[in-house]
Amino acid sequence: MYAVTYVEVMPTATAEALALLTRYREAIRREDGNRRAEVIQRIGQPQQFAILEVWGDLTAYTAHGHGTNSTSMREKVAAIRNAPTDERVHTGLSVGPVESKPGAGAVYVVTHVDVIPPRKDDGVAALQQLGDASRLERGNLRFEVVQQSNRPNHFTVVEVWNNARALEEHSMAASTRQFRDALAPITGALYDERMYTAVD
Repeated sequence: MYAVTYVEVMPTATAEALALLTRYREAIRREDGNRRAEVIQRIGQPQQFAILEVWGDLTAYTAHGHGTNSTSMREKVAAIRNAPTDERVHTGLSVGPVESKPGAGAVYVVTHVDVIPPRKDDGVAALQQLGDASRLERGNLRFEVVQQSNRPNHFTVVEVWNNARALEEHSMAASTRQFRDALAPITGALYDERMYTAVD
């Protein structure tokens, strides 16, 4: 199970959120069934964060959701938030190895992709092709395409690149431009691409 949680706090509470989310990340890394937990901070909008989690199965994820680490984090974020916390749960569609540890300077990109329901299968095929091609590119550290559990025509793409230059080269790759062309007539929303850095 792949979970992506978007957190936006009041700008004056950015440092408090950073400390809170860092403690949360360390706590859930010790929970049964957790395969990976990261906190990333949006470039240019430091009051916006995303929590990236991978769980071994639905049972582990469900137990985590009802556990004290999760409930405590939600309560504390609620007191300083600027917008409701948005948690999205997915299954893997086109993913590589779970174990990866990007180094300093890595750039994360999280993109929400929404296709119109009658064209879901076309969206799946285009995203799978993009994932397979992108993982072979120079400078790619991770490229995961995951499918939302409760809305199968919604997807999240999580990319990690060595640096901004590698990401720029990826944006110009033939496979990326072909994907964007294929997506244009079937998309249900703007292409929502956000860039982040990892929180140490």
